[in-house]
Amino acid sequence: MKIVLTDAQTVLDNLVNADILKQYGEVVEYGLLKYEEVAEKIADADIVVCNKTKLDSYTLRLAKNLKYIGLFATGYNNIDIDYCAKHNIVVCNAGSYSTNAVAQHTFALILEYFNNTSNYNKFVQDGLWKRSKTFSPFVYPLSELAGKTLGIVGLGNIGKAVAKIANAFEMNVVAYSRTPKNVDGVSNVSFDELLQKSDIISAHCPLNSHSENMFDKQAFSKMKKGALFVNTARGGIMVEQDLFDALTSEHLGGACIDTLSVEPMEENCILMGVKNCIITPHIAWAPVETRIRLMNIVSDNIKNFINGTPTNKVN
Repeated sequence: MKIVLTDAQTVLDNLVNADILKQYGEVVEYGLLKYEEVAEKIADADIVVCNKTKLDSYTLRLAKNLKYIGLFATGYNNIDIDYCAKHNIVVCNAGSYSTNAVAQHTFALILEYFNNTSNYNKFVQDGLWKRSKTFSPFVYPLSELAGKTLGIVGLGNIGKAVAKIANAFEMNVVAYSRTPKNVDGVSNVSFDELLQKSDIISAHCPLNSHSENMFDKQAFSKMKKGALFVNTARGGIMVEQDLFDALTSEHLGGACIDTLSVEPMEENCILMGVKNCIITPHIAWAPVETRIRLMNIVSDNIKNFINGTPTNKVN
């Protein structure tokens, strides 16, 4: 069996490799295929494994032997599910591998915003503490999380993990989800109520027709003045121009962003350099342990498919 990885460098490096897949056949790795290269490179593949590669009727047209597409991801909006169903191609994603990692990164961003750790480190490294008149120079504001209201949009595995951490910080937690869930320490509210009540809003919903552009001018205007917006979900759930406007008008106190609508970041990205906007390059999911766990899930999915009992099937 021939297994082709179309964008291996989005998951693998010198610490995490694809050796676990070699038990199923020949593994061919491509670092990052361009869209126009994909069709030819997967033409004789039995299995394709990808992260963000677009697999549609054009890129799949030559893959007559293709039986299975595995994803290095939970989301599968880059796969033409209808085409795959029509051509008997099974598609399986990898769910729940990054729950702890994304929850951890969410709070890394929140804590950076409220504790100004990197700013204070720069203050010290620049030699300014040496010239301070006091032992604790109040250069940047600090604020406790205890007592603040965290609004979580999307109460899946990641949202619930974020809520658990928030409860440990003694925060008040409210959540909006299309399917309300009973979670200890979390109050279910409407989207509008969440916008109006929350000091911090953290998005953990998938990108779909319901969530696309849900954080727009209207949503940001309903948020508390000075509130913090956190997005470790998908860039497409927010309107970047509207977030820019909310930040530059100082209606929002800040934003912490790990995902953008176009990635890598475009040269003219409007959020680049905006005051009180912390941006990380879509790495919330990427700790070494997380990627090893992901490879194990991808491997198990292939094994189960071969055995006739596919798992995490999305079509």
